[in-house]
Amino acid sequence: MMKTLLLNQREVKQLLNMPDTIVAVEEAYKDFNRKMAIQPPIVSIEVPEYNGEMDLKMGYSKSTEIIAVKTAVGYWDNPERYHLPTLLATITLYDGKNGYPVCMMDGSLITGYRTGAAGGVSAKVLARKNSKTVGVIGAGNQARMQVIALKEILPLEMVKVWSPVRKQQLKYKQEIESMLGIQVLLCDEPKAAVEGTDVIVTATPGKNPIVQDEWVSPGTHIIAIGADMEGKQELDPKIFSRAKIVVDNIQQCVLRGETQNPIKEGIITEKDIHAEIGEILLGTKVGRENNEEITIFDSTGMSIQDNMTACRIFKNAVQLGIGQKIELI
Repeated sequence: MMKTLLLNQREVKQLLNMPDTIVAVEEAYKDFNRKMAIQPPIVSIEVPEYNGEMDLKMGYSKSTEIIAVKTAVGYWDNPERYHLPTLLATITLYDGKNGYPVCMMDGSLITGYRTGAAGGVSAKVLARKNSKTVGVIGAGNQARMQVIALKEILPLEMVKVWSPVRKQQLKYKQEIESMLGIQVLLCDEPKAAVEGTDVIVTATPGKNPIVQDEWVSPGTHIIAIGADMEGKQELDPKIFSRAKIVVDNIQQCVLRGETQNPIKEGIITEKDIHAEIGEILLGTKVGRENNEEITIFDSTGMSIQDNMTACRIFKNAVQLGIGQKIELI
């Protein structure tokens, strides 16, 4: 009798770390551009009356022979109203050979880690190698995960942070300084957070540009994470006119990523996108070519990232005997 393995958040946490996730995400990007992944379009539901949204991401990996289905929700009032996290997710893994659900696991930590790892992977090929300062827009979970991943890749010494939710900033400073041992400066304005930094991270649910073109210095690498649905925006579209634009998935980013905005305004066209990041990792396209380039990595997230990361966790759980097995059929 086949059984389904259940992994709760505590168990997933035991099996999850950033270095392994960076490896999994890098392989996911490569497989996507090797045509080893089947990914239907993302399905989204907005629930404006409760300030929430849900994304359904699914895909099949020919490498893992697993179909992964993730439901990810973002309810921005959860912490205050219900004492729940803003982001919640569940991932189910199905055997690609017969469709049986082999594992169900909490996906909220995976979502955070693999999205953070995406920024880290982008920094490997697009940021200047000596980048020491990062300006972060936002002070939520993803603003943390991006810096955790970047610390694995770059010699970071300072984080400057500004958040539209100002009361989150002090807690962010305390946690990052304690966890990573690097200085965090709290900024009263977004301009102060990003001016003069080597890397800029945007990680808010904003719908209007926050980072202005004139604030961005030559040589900066920008990791655009927050815009993952139509109508979202964090960057001044004019930045794209003088940047090397790299995306995780062209089809997704022109419709729902940060890249949608300069295209809508006629500042760039889809042809101005330099590459998907998997192409750079595979060596078919170049990454950063000099220290003066402004580079943008637009990430909307792909199911192949969840697939690769969750499969690694599932495999480790089986080997270590972690989790609970149930009979669904």
